[in-house]
Amino acid sequence: MAGTAHSYAYLGRSAADPAHRRVGLQTSGGVTVAGPAAHPRFFTGFLAAAEPAAAGLLAVANVAQARYFQPQVAALRDPVVTCNGDRLRFESFSGCCGVYARLDVLSEALDGEVLDRGTTNVDVNGPLREALARIGGADPLHLAVGPDELAVTTLDGPVVEKKVPLPERWLRGFAEVQVIAAGFDQRAELPATEALRFLRSLPGGARAGGALWAVPAGRSLRLAARPVPGAVSLPGPQRLEALRPLLRHAGALRVYGPVVGAASLPVASAWELELRGMRLLLTLSPEPRRGFSGEGAVLDALAGDQVEADADLVGALLAFEPRVEVDLLAERSGLPAARVRAALGQLGTAGRVGFDVAEAAYFHRELPYDAARVERMNPRLGGARALVAAGAVHLDGDLATVVVDDRAHRVRFLADGTAACTCPWWARYRRSRGRCKHVLAAEMARGGEPAVPGGKAEATTGGGQ
Repeated sequence: MAGTAHSYAYLGRSAADPAHRRVGLQTSGGVTVAGPAAHPRFFTGFLAAAEPAAAGLLAVANVAQARYFQPQVAALRDPVVTCNGDRLRFESFSGCCGVYARLDVLSEALDGEVLDRGTTNVDVNGPLREALARIGGADPLHLAVGPDELAVTTLDGPVVEKKVPLPERWLRGFAEVQVIAAGFDQRAELPATEALRFLRSLPGGARAGGALWAVPAGRSLRLAARPVPGAVSLPGPQRLEALRPLLRHAGALRVYGPVVGAASLPVASAWELELRGMRLLLTLSPEPRRGFSGEGAVLDALAGDQVEADADLVGALLAFEPRVEVDLLAERSGLPAARVRAALGQLGTAGRVGFDVAEAAYFHRELPYDAARVERMNPRLGGARALVAAGAVHLDGDLATVVVDDRAHRVRFLADGTAACTCPWWARYRRSRGRCKHVLAAEMARGGEPAVPGGKAEATTGGGQ
């Protein structure tokens, strides 16, 4: 899929000193509370324990360079870091668009000075990765996010530049994953010993190719070839390999996913290691060959004109909070809480908020790409709007007829709030990839609201687009 070249410009290279347990991360562009910044400085101080902290940073960097479907070394895309004041969040996406990684360094692991709040890219290079792998010991790790004051005052412009291709499906994946995660609940929690046993028992290589399900069994999980109520989808278990180096530092493993039934096909899931003052999260797409970019979860949030206006208002009130409080935003904006939640879903499609499954809450961050492109990268939405504009939708109670090229498709709105279509796309995918353009068009013509607002729903059968 077509993409664009994203340019990074750094005042120097990020570097690590294993002997003295020091890591300095250079920044390129981003947004702070005060507005855009070329080389923001967010934090200088210590992380609680050197070895797990370095391993967590390396895990996020490794996912950024990995391709889990048709494995090969991918173009290294520099991770995103957000300082929310009381924590640092490091995020990356795999080159194949099927794995999202995030390391949350929480307040209890930070001892230093927060210089600013905001989001930026951080330089990750080969020597830094090698040095991170050599950092050990339980003593604190000194970390600086942003150039030191000497570099800012003595270097004239950027000295390190990178141009990295960002495919549109990668950008779409970042927008989709947090909308999908907002429908997750915690399904299991394993203590450290059981987490170690379970993750080490996972098949690898060719044996890991099929769809598996993790079924709660006492204080642990067992693998199953078929879904059962309460199970968590685990497609491509080899994609959890980034967790392995941190297993001996883990306090627990928590697993998140949607409700599934006995007829469910694989769905997305999230796997979180609890560390000392940190959390490392991996979110997996429904299939190794199926990236998040085609899931269609953002379509509901993009469909309504009222939601777009509400998102503009709510977005202006965000200030890089670690936890976005819906009731507080409702009070400040004058909007009902339900409309604030819908606005946050819209902001999520533009990369302006992420979703933390551990706290079941959104957090503010700003991804370094043009948010307006997200809507353009969803052709079903454009197709639906074109059908409405052309007068191709005819409503008759709970039925709608959508005429495309002299062929009529029937959309039926059901009593449970869902909708179904007679088109071949709907017959193949059902709700597993969002709505078809005919359902979207019928909902727009009906009043602009989707049949089922974004949120938690049972996983359904179907493939993907």
